[in-house]
Amino acid sequence: MKKAIAVLSGGLDCTVASSVYAKDYEIHAITFNYGQKAFKRELKASKEICKKMGFSHSVIDLDWLAKISTSSLNTSEDIPEVDFNDLDDLEKSSESASSVWVPARNTVFTSIAASYAESIGAEIIIVGWDKEEANTFPDNSKEFLESFNELFKVGSPIDIEIKAPAIDLDKDEIVKLGAEFNAPMELSYSCYKGTENHCGVCESCMRRKRGFKKAGIEDLTIYTK
Repeated sequence: MKKAIAVLSGGLDCTVASSVYAKDYEIHAITFNYGQKAFKRELKASKEICKKMGFSHSVIDLDWLAKISTSSLNTSEDIPEVDFNDLDDLEKSSESASSVWVPARNTVFTSIAASYAESIGAEIIIVGWDKEEANTFPDNSKEFLESFNELFKVGSPIDIEIKAPAIDLDKDEIVKLGAEFNAPMELSYSCYKGTENHCGVCESCMRRKRGFKKAGIEDLTIYTK
């Protein structure tokens, strides 16, 4: 069976993305620990998803990234809370994104995933990058995806391609795609804060809430607010 590497944080987007390829590939998932507040919950979600989907799983510790980051995701800085109206306000959402930005995170993650792909002969790397978050996170954009794939053509001795099935999708479309492929979205964890239940007020929680609501699909997530 063809092999794939999945960059799996346990979040909604990467869970759906991995599910799209689950039937056609033997998937090895990688979860990164870069000192994020949500790591324990992300790891729990990732393990449950991998068990459900039959993926093998590894955890990669990136202590150095935790040390150099100034992001509110992995420092003592408070994570921003937002309202639904803020999600489509580019100025406010950019401010929130700036607070949670981790230096070159997806560049680092994808490069490490490429090492794994070369070592096991995997043909694809699966990521959850999407259109909605690309508005404020450039390393989720289609341009970033295409550029990284061009880099692989030059820099890898084997054929590897990053697959991002949500690259042209907003959150509600991702939820619909997940329903189509029976993705275990109920097991996924999106909250930046790392609380047992989703906080319901960070930007990631808000986008998750809105995605299910707009998609008209039942949201089984438990939110504190």
